[in-house]
Amino acid sequence: MTQVYYRDLGLMDYNLAWQLQEELFTNLIRYKTTGEYTGEIPQNQLLFFEHPHVFTLGKSGSMENLLINQAQLAEKHAQFLRINRGGDITYHGPGQIVGYPILDLELFHLGIKKYVHQLEEVIIETLAHYGIQAERLEGATGVWLDAQTSKARKICAMGIRSSRYVTMHGFALNVNTDLSFFSHINPCGFTEKSVTSLAKELKKEINIFEVKDILRAKMASIFDIDFLSRYK
Repeated sequence: MTQVYYRDLGLMDYNLAWQLQEELFTNLIRYKTTGEYTGEIPQNQLLFFEHPHVFTLGKSGSMENLLINQAQLAEKHAQFLRINRGGDITYHGPGQIVGYPILDLELFHLGIKKYVHQLEEVIIETLAHYGIQAERLEGATGVWLDAQTSKARKICAMGIRSSRYVTMHGFALNVNTDLSFFSHINPCGFTEKSVTSLAKELKKEINIFEVKDILRAKMASIFDIDFLSRYK
């Protein structure tokens, strides 16, 4: 069992959260490869956030998948950022749980492909707790409902960055998310598939703190983690 520190940092500007991730990620790699570090001894961590409205484009993404201009972004009080994760474009906003595992995968005996598969399994089992049958879609990361049908819709996006088997970025699970913002992009580059949320599927607002607890429990089970809470 591997110890991982857990922090729920609530609503935070994406750039500030990204900066925190980069610091933790870089420090963990440095400590792993040289034994050197700044500040506290680096630890494996799981960070939970919600973000104000922001569209992020991964390093392999296309600007053509952003369907509004800068003036329209400003009207909606939304940001647009190019970032260094994999994947195409996605949206983050209030009511969405964004999880950033900063993990040394060698401690878990995992490669990147298996890591992503297990992260998807965390989401699938979390949704099963609410009676929702979710699955993977061949050729696409993330978690989907009715993936093999014309009603395929994504409920959780994923995008990972890794170096020296240390990870950053992660997943974005739509819980009480305002799905109208997804109409301003081709989510993850798809033009013929829709998005959904727990609230939409269950037709009621969901306790987001309960979902975080379930996510953490499923991750502890699937990755064999002993979570330790820490202050902000």
